[in-house]
Amino acid sequence: MRLLPIAGMVIAYCIAANAMATDYKAGSLAISGPWSRATPKGAQTAIGYMTIKNNGTTPDRLIGGSIEVADHFQLHAMTMENGISKMRDLSGIDIKPGQTIEFKTGGSHAMFVDLKHPLSKGEHIKGTLIFEHAGTVQIEYSVEGIGAQMSPSDMKQMQH
Repeated sequence: MRLLPIAGMVIAYCIAANAMATDYKAGSLAISGPWSRATPKGAQTAIGYMTIKNNGTTPDRLIGGSIEVADHFQLHAMTMENGISKMRDLSGIDIKPGQTIEFKTGGSHAMFVDLKHPLSKGEHIKGTLIFEHAGTVQIEYSVEGIGAQMSPSDMKQMQH
């Protein structure tokens, strides 16, 4: 009889963990761990990070998106030129079969421009990604602390 409450707790935990999963699919594309950082009052921009993997046999292209907390969604790449970090706007990002694209701090990212309000740690913000072939997929970004360098799911992977 003592095992019944424990079994119930394990089942409840599995259901809750599955409900909090941050993985999304669009055709053969897998989007994992979308996150952003909290922003200070008055900030006009925020940045979105995630990983996109093409599990298919044909290429696709991320061509845009939207975010509920900002008027504009942009794709950016970061490059180093003569020791200076430069950001450039992208019209899209190609994702070849088998390729994984990482939007991470100091690298490529989605930029949310003209924020409607500051982002707060613990908030979840809805958005979309638009792919040339896979179409539109609804995602949700978890908002981490203002100085976060990686999402909690990235930290968990480092511990394994």
